[in-house]
Amino acid sequence: MSRPQVAIVGRPNVGKSSLVNRLAARRVAVVEHQRGVTRDRTSVEVEWAGRSFDVVDTGGWLEAGDALEEKVSRQAEAAVAAADLVLFVVDAETGPVEEDARAARWIRRSHRPVLLVANKADDAAREATAWEFVGLGLGDPYAVSALHGRGAGELLDAIVARLPEPADDGGRAEVRPEAPAATGDELRVAIVGRPNVGKSTLFNRLIGEERSVVHDLPGTTRDAVDTVVETEDGPVRFIDTAGLRRRARTEAGVDTYATLRSLKALDGADLAILVIDATVGATGQDQRLAERIAGAGCPAVVVLNKWELVSTEARPAVLASVGERLAFLGDAPVLKTTATTGRGVHRLWPALVTAAEDYAKRVPTGALNRAIRDLQQRQPAPTGKIRYAVQGASEPPTFTLFVAGRLPATYLRYVERSLRERFELGTSPIRVRVRTE
Repeated sequence: MSRPQVAIVGRPNVGKSSLVNRLAARRVAVVEHQRGVTRDRTSVEVEWAGRSFDVVDTGGWLEAGDALEEKVSRQAEAAVAAADLVLFVVDAETGPVEEDARAARWIRRSHRPVLLVANKADDAAREATAWEFVGLGLGDPYAVSALHGRGAGELLDAIVARLPEPADDGGRAEVRPEAPAATGDELRVAIVGRPNVGKSTLFNRLIGEERSVVHDLPGTTRDAVDTVVETEDGPVRFIDTAGLRRRARTEAGVDTYATLRSLKALDGADLAILVIDATVGATGQDQRLAERIAGAGCPAVVVLNKWELVSTEARPAVLASVGERLAFLGDAPVLKTTATTGRGVHRLWPALVTAAEDYAKRVPTGALNRAIRDLQQRQPAPTGKIRYAVQGASEPPTFTLFVAGRLPATYLRYVERSLRERFELGTSPIRVRVRTE
């Protein structure tokens, strides 16, 4: 079911992300008191007065800027082009500036319905200042304080009043081809890695559109950006995350919030794509990320990106570093790609499908106990004995062993390896629990 799109735009540092958080009634966008924090397009569902709509947060729009600022501005333009309503946000604390006038001219040229929102109107004096923005030619301003909530209800009422009416086609609402809301049937795939390894480029290649800002500057992505792609195997939600830095290099504020969002996305993922810069090889930080993926209990696919930049002589050393540093991921497939051109990316989807199938696999109790009997006959435990076993859960496959006595850790690893081979569980994590009788 399609929801109306409400794009929030304006020059940098006027409080667009704070307004998104206020309208959503929860903290969904990274907010910091510095210019240029938001760079990608992110959206959140908002409900008010019986209507649901998506609010799309964008970075600051500038008529001219450096290469990164131009890419951020293009993201804002794409959001406006797809919007049913635009909220043009200005700063009532500073008053009108030339950047507001330039952005307002751009909005008028878009011919989209627009509401003028004067943010940071924290008191009556600033509410009076809001009327100075009438000269922008975008109508009367709505004075709000995203920080304190002043005027938020009136603004939401105005948004709902300006939204297009739900289509009436014999009782069926219009359906447009767009990413569906999150459901329990989606496969959630988090793309993680260090800064500047090509995660956003790979994300854009996978979803077929430029949703994440791609730039050579490390740390370009700040929010976790996600998009649902319909495939033959069902909907897949790809989540582009911020680059995870070493703690010593993580600044308080923006980097901290971005890291927390990335870790949250990873913990809620069904699968993880760990992107590594092939020109550098697996590093200690990649190793720590592999540990985090293993701790999250989701299978992983390792992507060696920028493979074409690695000389033929250096490639064996790069692959060796992956095997040494990422042992936590077991037999996770290692794919060699060039995300900028798409080379090798086509092999990623079959690897994800196989990993997802192994992750959800269930083993019949009879077959499981025959396997337990056989592995004990091949190699009896030095102490203790497994009487029987059951699979208590999947995602990941979790086996409970009912044991008389105690089993050493080395024998439990033997059991895990034997079950993986017997039931072709591939690279999926396996959990083996022991209950002593």
